[in-house]
Amino acid sequence: MKIKPLGDKIVVKRLEAETKTAGGIVLPDSAKEKPKRGKVVAVGDGKILENGKRAALSVKKGDEVVFTSYAGTEVKVSGDELIIMSESDVLAIVE
Repeated sequence: MKIKPLGDKIVVKRLEAETKTAGGIVLPDSAKEKPKRGKVVAVGDGKILENGKRAALSVKKGDEVVFTSYAGTEVKVSGDELIIMSESDVLAIVE
């Protein structure tokens, strides 16, 4: 099954949580924090402006992004946990 976001929405697959701290301590699942980074897997067509034209999105499929803590809605598609969010929830593109 495929998912196609609408308007200025994007679909992001969250990166895996860190399993060790910088000091080498192994973290149990209950102590892991959900990462605020992910990879863009799909993008919408862009927001419709007042003049009827579409504004191009700043992110594209394949970009690694940093997003806000409570961004978007989590969905499960074909066994993958994905987040559908507005482009405005993206804080930065990782290069």
